[in-house]
Amino acid sequence: MSKIAIVTGGSRGIGKAAALAAAATGYDVAISYRQDRAAADEVVRQIRAHGRRGLAVAADSADEGAVVGLFAEVDRQLGPVDALVNNAGIVGRSCRVDEITADDVNRVLAINVTGCFTAAREAVKRMSTRHGGRGGGIVNISSAASRLGSPGEFVHYAASKGAVDTFTIGLAREVASEGIRVNAVRPGMIDTEIHASSGAPERVARIIPTVPMKRIGTPEEVAQTVLWLLSESASYVTGAIVDVSGGR
Repeated sequence: MSKIAIVTGGSRGIGKAAALAAAATGYDVAISYRQDRAAADEVVRQIRAHGRRGLAVAADSADEGAVVGLFAEVDRQLGPVDALVNNAGIVGRSCRVDEITADDVNRVLAINVTGCFTAAREAVKRMSTRHGGRGGGIVNISSAASRLGSPGEFVHYAASKGAVDTFTIGLAREVASEGIRVNAVRPGMIDTEIHASSGAPERVARIIPTVPMKRIGTPEEVAQTVLWLLSESASYVTGAIVDVSGGR
């Protein structure tokens, strides 16, 4: 029986790389996306090129009903999930804390934190031996920002990823005896469009000199860490937070 993975926010960047890496290692893969249907369909095409089943479902991670619907659709079309990559997230508006609005904060928290909780809840309901499941793995995508704070730019985003770190540890301990391993990956500066979409396209060039390895990382480097954490090679790893940040 094929294993099934769900990657939230899987139409681009790290999510896309994780979805394709999962397909390459034998998973049937469902991705969620918020707006770009064409990009999501292209990821599904590439998943199927690996000989795996692929599915794209429109689901805003801030919408609890949409996340519940995502899992229901995967149940119907693919089967019970074995792996969840909680990747969907936004950076939000670049600003200082004394310029931020409650709406800025709430939107980031709704997607990055509440959405992460909701997807994990639905996965646990299906994976946990307590609920009759066969176990599985969850990898949450955090950020090096949770350690660095992102002062002057994205403190709200950094705070949301700090919550993801804490959530990872708590959930890992909660379900460790139920056949589920929960870990997180903390990427540093990665070559994706998220920087331009946040209104700071020059940020990469500005930050690269502060990275000890003196280069930007790739989505594929993050994805390989995600797949290792989901694999049997990491069978005794849970509650871990792995930095993929070039030493930063």
